Amino acid sequence: MRVILFLCFSILFLNCEDKQSKKKMDTNVIETKDTLSKKTPIKDITKAPESNFPVLDDKNAVPFFAEYDKKHKENKVRITTDFGDIDIFLYNDTKYHRSNFIYLTKRQYFDGTQFYRVIDNYIVQAGNSDDKKTAKKRNEIGLYLLPTDTKKGYKHDRGVISMPSSDIDNPYKLASPYEFFIVQQQGGAHFLDGDYTIFGEVTKGMDVIDKIAAVETDDGDWPLENIYIRKVEIIE
Repeated sequence: MRVILFLCFSILFLNCEDKQSKKKMDTNVIETKDTLSKKTPIKDITKAPESNFPVLDDKNAVPFFAEYDKKHKENKVRITTDFGDIDIFLYNDTKYHRSNFIYLTKRQYFDGTQFYRVIDNYIVQAGNSDDKKTAKKRNEIGLYLLPTDTKKGYKHDRGVISMPSSDIDNPYKLASPYEFFIVQQQGGAHFLDGDYTIFGEVTKGMDVIDKIAAVETDDGDWPLENIYIRKVEIIE
């Protein structure tokens, strides 16, 4: 049942409770027909290049990334947005999640996706889009989840990049590999520790994150003006 619902990929969840404010923040994204009709898609979105890589699923994803990790050791990426650049260092000891991010970067998956969920003084979440071409990219790469890796000692401090989970028939909070969130909250969001996999941190560009977090949003926390990731590139 989980795999069937995940193929729809239309509901991705990151449900958390801010213990400081006691306000329940729903960081799930629910894409509907109304959402698709309200948003204006980016033009000339880059299509993922053809490759000989297998289509990934829940059975072959982990073995694939275990092998991929042996030959692809890059761990520094740059996210280019209209607000500026964000440089991120990916942790080597969360190898499946680092390798996944590098792999998706090389497949140009993130190019043209959006910061679609923004909550000021909490998080900015990205890697999805209301453009149907994003769904096509996912289908070409594969539909899969990754195991959580929460015992490396990392905390949800301000500036870390973490991977949301799908709560669709997913009691173990397996990670949704196509999306990520960056903690923008001053002092961190440590109530998230233990539930979501931290796999990197911002090394430059937190001022860009703050600008993104400050934009106006609708009732669903989607920015009123789309915030696109123009490209993600490996810098080292």
